[in-house]
Amino acid sequence: MQNGMYTDRERCVRAVQSKDARFDGWFFTAVLTTGIYCRPSCPVVAPKPENMTFQPSAAACQQAGFRACKRCRPDTSPGSPEWNQRADLVARAMRLISDGVVDREGVPGLATRLGYSTRQVERQLLAELGAGPLALARAQRAQTARLLIETSDLPMADVAFAAGFASVRTFNDTVREVFALSPSELRARVTGKNGPARPGDTVTPATRATPATPGTLHLRLPFRAPLNPDNLFGHLAATGVPGVEEWRDGAFRRTLRLPYGHGIVALTPRPDHIGCRLTLSDLRDLSVAISRCRRMLDLDADPVAIDDQLRTDPLLAPLVDKAPGRRVPRTVDEAEFAVRAVLGQQVSTAAARTHAARLVTAHGDPVADPDGGLTHLFPSPEALAAVDPESLAMPRTRRTTFTTLVGQLADGSLHLGVESDWSEARARLLDLPGFGPWTVDVIAMRALGDPDAFLPTDLGIRRAAQELGLPSTPAALTARAAAWRPWRAYAVQYLWATDSHPINFLPV
Repeated sequence: MQNGMYTDRERCVRAVQSKDARFDGWFFTAVLTTGIYCRPSCPVVAPKPENMTFQPSAAACQQAGFRACKRCRPDTSPGSPEWNQRADLVARAMRLISDGVVDREGVPGLATRLGYSTRQVERQLLAELGAGPLALARAQRAQTARLLIETSDLPMADVAFAAGFASVRTFNDTVREVFALSPSELRARVTGKNGPARPGDTVTPATRATPATPGTLHLRLPFRAPLNPDNLFGHLAATGVPGVEEWRDGAFRRTLRLPYGHGIVALTPRPDHIGCRLTLSDLRDLSVAISRCRRMLDLDADPVAIDDQLRTDPLLAPLVDKAPGRRVPRTVDEAEFAVRAVLGQQVSTAAARTHAARLVTAHGDPVADPDGGLTHLFPSPEALAAVDPESLAMPRTRRTTFTTLVGQLADGSLHLGVESDWSEARARLLDLPGFGPWTVDVIAMRALGDPDAFLPTDLGIRRAAQELGLPSTPAALTARAAAWRPWRAYAVQYLWATDSHPINFLPV
């Protein structure tokens, strides 16, 4: 799909008339006669084409005076795949807004992180999304408020401030404007006073039991089908660091370091959504925690577009047809993953987990987990920079790599985050001692989120290539993989899946 799809009126009308869920999040349908906006797959009778207008974001719809449809709940659509496949200013800004930067640091903070003036950022967002950073952040606050209203028994004043609103009055006005219901009416719809929640809702009455643990919420994370959970959850579970991550009772669980506190999340694959049980020490971290979990599971990907491209290679096509919808297992913390990539250089998965577990036990912040075996947050770069290098059980050259990396992450001379420019980050990493193409590209793929990152020197990739009849030398394989662009990171998942390694199988 191309950027600015919402401007292709004929294509948008066809998508709405066919109720095609693949387009949810790509654009929104604003209906002139009703004043509501919907996702393309809204189950109600499609409006007449002359009554449809199309917008690139929920914020643009709200800014134009439309309110969210109560049936299809467009505010809970999967995010646009564009923000994951692009590295330009608008995409980087959208990832930062999703991570709550505007609420915490304001528009000037957003612009500073991006290295542009506030005027440049606002102009580009308005041009492409029809809304500026404040309106986009407001739309996210409204969605967070709805989640808290429907999934908790918090007093409304607490919901307002946890969602990021400056006052209860602004919270009430925004909820009424966006959803055409008061906060209490939204809560009543879920508790059953005005009828049960619908099956596609973020929460159902069955999941809305009063949580046993304060700050615990039960959510549904939507995705575009198909989604193959095997390599996604298999990889996260097989490489999980003891104390920080675990597979328990059919869910991947891990601790989260968040702006206002910490959290523990349990993510369970379901046929039509990901079950998410989230326990937060500070509810202001809700939207950030959801955003990071979605990013870790690559839930905003467009699997149909990706798989269609990879199927054009006759040697990849059987792998795609056998198990379509593979995602790239990513991370909730880019700096953490970079450290773990160094720990995993030239050692087995088990050895890498052991090295990481030692660091966690010695230098991680302890957390309480009454429901399982999670004990710590992964150590921060500042904590790791203070470690005595002589205490590290690794070869001297890798010790230098490790200490240089954590030192630069701690002092801010190297920053890895959702706003990172992928090319610039690659160049900075390659300048570090001990960082070769494999380490840089695995960080680009799984931490920075570059969908076109490729690992032609990886032993598993070369073994799979040889088995399939693809070129097995790095240069020849890279040349062949040019046809897979811009989705080479997904091709890596299909090639890895030819092996019997535990990363490829859903744990039992």
